[in-house]
Amino acid sequence: MSSISFLPEVENFFRNEPQHMFIGGKWVLPIKGGFFETHDPGTGEVLTLVSAGDSSDINLAVEAARNAFKSSGWATMSAQERAAILNKLADLIDQNLEILVQIESLDVGKPAAHARAFDIPNVAQSFRYYADLSVQSHRKEPIAVKGFEAHTVRSPYGVCGFIIPWNFPFLLIGWNLAPALAAGNTVVLKPAEDTPLSSLYFARLAEQAGVPAGVINVVTGFGQTAGASLAQHTDINRMAFTGSPEVGRRIAASCGKNLVPCKLELGGKGAAVVFEDVNIDATAKALVDAVTLNAGQVCCTATRWMIHEKVWEAFVDKSRSYMQSVKIGHGQNPETQMGPLVSSKQKLRVLDYLKKGVEQGAKVLLEGGSFDVSGYPNGHFVKPALLSGKIDNICAREEIFGPVAFLIPFKDEMEASAAVNSSSYGLANSVWTKDLQRAQRVGEALVSGNSWINAHNLFAHGIPYGGCNLSGCGGGVLGPETYFDYLRPQSVVRAL
Repeated sequence: MSSISFLPEVENFFRNEPQHMFIGGKWVLPIKGGFFETHDPGTGEVLTLVSAGDSSDINLAVEAARNAFKSSGWATMSAQERAAILNKLADLIDQNLEILVQIESLDVGKPAAHARAFDIPNVAQSFRYYADLSVQSHRKEPIAVKGFEAHTVRSPYGVCGFIIPWNFPFLLIGWNLAPALAAGNTVVLKPAEDTPLSSLYFARLAEQAGVPAGVINVVTGFGQTAGASLAQHTDINRMAFTGSPEVGRRIAASCGKNLVPCKLELGGKGAAVVFEDVNIDATAKALVDAVTLNAGQVCCTATRWMIHEKVWEAFVDKSRSYMQSVKIGHGQNPETQMGPLVSSKQKLRVLDYLKKGVEQGAKVLLEGGSFDVSGYPNGHFVKPALLSGKIDNICAREEIFGPVAFLIPFKDEMEASAAVNSSSYGLANSVWTKDLQRAQRVGEALVSGNSWINAHNLFAHGIPYGGCNLSGCGGGVLGPETYFDYLRPQSVVRAL
């Protein structure tokens, strides 16, 4: 392999190939055989060989989850008992922090420092948050209606399917699985084929934590086989998908055919509205940090910057300066601020958007494109870019999923809000101004699931995060509502 230094546990994990799937409490190989390689995006080298599960393995996993829901005791044990196991799982995540950081960094390409500071600790926090919430919540509530004795009781649905993407594979285990498990459901997880490794290591930790066999099942494989089979399965009770609107439509159609409730967390084209009274230096730095986070592969990040015309030139100059100073490199280099894109396919996508944007008249404020990192000739590196132009430019309309910001000047609030709301997406926007009344007013006027003030990419357990329009439907994540999404309400009524 490359000259990168692996932790002994990580090296042993990679060497123990092919990677088995976790079904019914057992580590198994695909029923029909078949494997695929997963690569380090920074070097292009193979990390390990992974099982390519398909419909046969999905069937086995759903059956295992169904049996565990019926007979493992997970669904019927007290909230306190489940919480104790989930808190132990959170402790194991904390104890294995550096192992998980390296696995996630190598598989996704993100800087290890980012995974260490946010991704991995946040998952432990997610399990603790929902474990605590499950203990504090009342599943049985009286209904005051004249002439009746009535109450509502909430029970776990059963088997929940999850398909998660490649940009934050471990983080989204916490955001998705934690509330479902805390509610007493069993799960089948299909991670992205580009980044399956942290999901498999998570299954190891769940096994160590004492999660009963069959409660958590992980099937690795491709979207068109394993993923499609999970979404189409007639014996799941809920489905959650995080990814593109295009795939989300197909997932929703499959679930709709079987009348399975479906939660969709989809793409975005987030905007930042920057008014004339901002601290230009601090705001430019914050937005450059946002659009280069995870190499721009963040659905809610600020990719459209609406800049007040009075500060346009100064803001562009400062943004260009900060963006040029971003240290691009391998995720294992402690100096790296922005790692590679996840794959050659994603790199070609970003480069193609830059080309099309210019062809449609976009002005290049800072040229992006391929970037060579010394010692890593096969890494999927790109330079961050700044473009400007008309709002109907392809780079202003469509989700690029790379470190590209499109800048548009505006004169007043109404013009800025109209420009932001012209997007078909509706995930997250931010408003930047010292006038907090204006910030609140504009934040409420922007059509999205989330409006942030003087910051971008804010995530706190207890504050709902979700989208509307092309950015998703069926409920968000992170809030208490997500926990109740995984509980089936039932009225029990007696006439008096």
